[in-house]
Amino acid sequence: MPARIIETATTPLSATTVDPITLDIIENALRNARVEMDATLFRTALSPGIREQGDAFPLIADRHGRMVVGQFGSFIDGFLRNYDGDIEDGDVIFLNDPYSCEGAISHLNDQLVILPVFRKGRLMAWAAMFGHMTDVGGKVPGSLPTDASTIFEEGFRLPPVKLYRKGVLQEDIVRINVNQSRMPEWCKADLHALVASCRVAARRVDEMCERFGDDIFDAATQELLARNHRAMKHIITTQIGEAPVSFEDYLCDDGRGFGPFKIKCTMWREGERVILDFAGTDPQSSSSINYLLNENMFKMFFGIYMIMVFDPQVLFNDGFYDLVDVRIPEGSLLKPRFPAALSCRTHALGRIFDVLGALLGQKTPEFLCAAGFSSSPHLMFSGHRAKETSAGTEERGEWFQLFQIGFGGIPGRPFGDGADGHSLWPGFTNVPNEFLERYFPMIIERYETVPDSGGAGQFRGGNGILMTYRFTEAGQISIHDDRWFIPPWGVNGGHPAQRSWKTLERVDGTKEALPAKCDRIEVNPGDQLHFVTWGAGGWGDPLVRDPALVALEVRRGLVTKAGARAYGVCLSDDGAVDAAATEALRTRMRAERAPLGVFDRGPDIATLRERCLEETGLPAPRPPVWPGQFASA
Repeated sequence: MPARIIETATTPLSATTVDPITLDIIENALRNARVEMDATLFRTALSPGIREQGDAFPLIADRHGRMVVGQFGSFIDGFLRNYDGDIEDGDVIFLNDPYSCEGAISHLNDQLVILPVFRKGRLMAWAAMFGHMTDVGGKVPGSLPTDASTIFEEGFRLPPVKLYRKGVLQEDIVRINVNQSRMPEWCKADLHALVASCRVAARRVDEMCERFGDDIFDAATQELLARNHRAMKHIITTQIGEAPVSFEDYLCDDGRGFGPFKIKCTMWREGERVILDFAGTDPQSSSSINYLLNENMFKMFFGIYMIMVFDPQVLFNDGFYDLVDVRIPEGSLLKPRFPAALSCRTHALGRIFDVLGALLGQKTPEFLCAAGFSSSPHLMFSGHRAKETSAGTEERGEWFQLFQIGFGGIPGRPFGDGADGHSLWPGFTNVPNEFLERYFPMIIERYETVPDSGGAGQFRGGNGILMTYRFTEAGQISIHDDRWFIPPWGVNGGHPAQRSWKTLERVDGTKEALPAKCDRIEVNPGDQLHFVTWGAGGWGDPLVRDPALVALEVRRGLVTKAGARAYGVCLSDDGAVDAAATEALRTRMRAERAPLGVFDRGPDIATLRERCLEETGLPAPRPPVWPGQFASA
C-alpha cells in the first residue's frame, strides 16, 4: 500500500496566483536553502567522501513529493509508493535499500533521509538528502565488493523506517545501523549530519510560509514546476526529432573477467513527449555492476542535460516528467531483478551520461559532446595501524579506512576544451593531499595531469590524472574503475582518449598491472600504487586547432611534443611552432585520412581483444554468457 499522510488541518489550501516578484524571491530562497543544506552537511559530517568530496545530494520537494530544487534525485515518488505506513508531523524516514524505493538510491552505501515538512497540521513540503557512507558492512571494507553475486553480500540493508517518530529519535535504529559499519563513528556522525541538513531546509520552508503565507508558498512551488514544464516542452519539440536515433556504449568488464556489457538506448518523439527506450541493453550481470535505474532518475538526467545545453537559466525540477517516457527492460543491466548485486553501479551510472549525450547530439552535432562521463574511479585503503608495545613488539593498532573518489577527463565540447581531471558531478571536489597524508598512512608522491590522455580535437578532451600513493603501513586496497578496455570516443572528427590503467610497484621494484576492478590487494610499507584515470574524447577536427595553443599546452605539460603531431603541429627545439612544417604536415594528413565521421570509437572490440594483453598488461575480458532466457537481443 502507498504511504498514508496524516494531516490534522481540515481547511484546504486556497487556489491563488503569485506575482512575478514574489515568485522570484521564493525561487531564489529555495535555491539558497538547497545550498545551505550542503553547507550544513559538509560542516558536520566526518567521512572524507562527504566532508571533503561532497558525495551527497539534496532536494526540496513540494507537498506532493515532486522535486522543486535539488541535484541528483527525485527520491520521494518511489518511496511514497512503497512505504506501507503512516507519515506524521515529526517523523524522519531513513533507508538505504535500493529495492525498497524503486532505485531512487542505487546502492547500499547511499543512506537516504527523508523529512516531511509539516506546518500547522498540514504537509507543506519534503526535504531529503542522501550521502555515500564509507562503510555499511559486507564482505569487503568499503562495502563495494567487485565479486558480489547478490545484494546480501554488500552490507546492511535497511528498508524505510522511522528514524524519528513524532519528533523522538529512535536510538535503537541508530545503534543497529552503526553496528554494521567498520567505521561506526563516521557512520553515526554522517547520519545525524544528513538529518541536520534536512532540518535546515524545513526551517527555511517554514520561514517562507510565515512570510508569504501557506497558500502563496504552495502556489509558488506549483508555478515553478509548471514553468519548467513549459520550458521543457518547447525544448523537446524543437530539439528532438520524431525519427528514432540509437546509440550504444559498453562497460568494459564486470570484475570477474567477463565483458564488455552493452548499454543501448533509442530516442524519438511522439507529439510533445520523448521516448527513451533501453531495449537491446544486455541482461543483468551476475556480478555487482548492475544499476537499478529509477525511471524518474533518468528523466532527471535527461532534463539536466537538455537544460544545461539549450537553456541554462531554467530552474531544473520535476515539473516536466510527464513529457518523458523511459522504458527499461526487466532483467536487464539497468533493471536487474532482486537480489542482484548493485554495489559497483557507478560505472553504468557514468556511462548513462555518455549514451545520453550521444543521443541528444545526433540531430544537432554542433551541440554534441564527446565521451568522458565514463565512471567515477574509487580507491579504498584499509587496515590496522602498527602499534609498538612497551616490550618492543608490534600489535594491531586502530583501524583506518579510506574511501576516495578520483577524477578523469571531461569531454571536449562545442564551445571549448574539456577540464583536466575533473569530477563527473560538478559539485564534487578532490580530497586534499594534505588531508590524506595527515589522516591515513600514505604519502602522495605524484598528483598530476597525464599529457596526451585527452583525445585530440579542435577542442581537446580533458586529460586524466596520475596519483601515486606510497603506503607507509600494511593494508588492503580495492579499486573500482572502468574505461580500461574500450576508450572514450571522440566526435565530429575528434579523436578517442587514452584508457585508464593501474600499476602496483612493490618496494623491491617489481611491478604488477592491476585490474580496474579488484579487491583484497595486499600492500606493504613502501609499495606504490600508480593510479591513472582515463581521458575524455576530443571534439572537432584537430587539424584546425590553433597551433600556438598546441605549443602553449606542450609548454604547460598538457600535451607532449610527440602528441602535438596528432594536431598536425610541428615544433622546433625551442618549442616554437614551425609554421611551414605544420602546414605541410596538415596538408598531408588531410589528404591521407578517411572522411571524418560523427563518432570515432577507435578500434573495434575484436581488435581490442586481440591487442589487450600487449597494450594493457591484462588479459582481455571474455564475452559474457547468460542463461538462455536472458540472452542478449
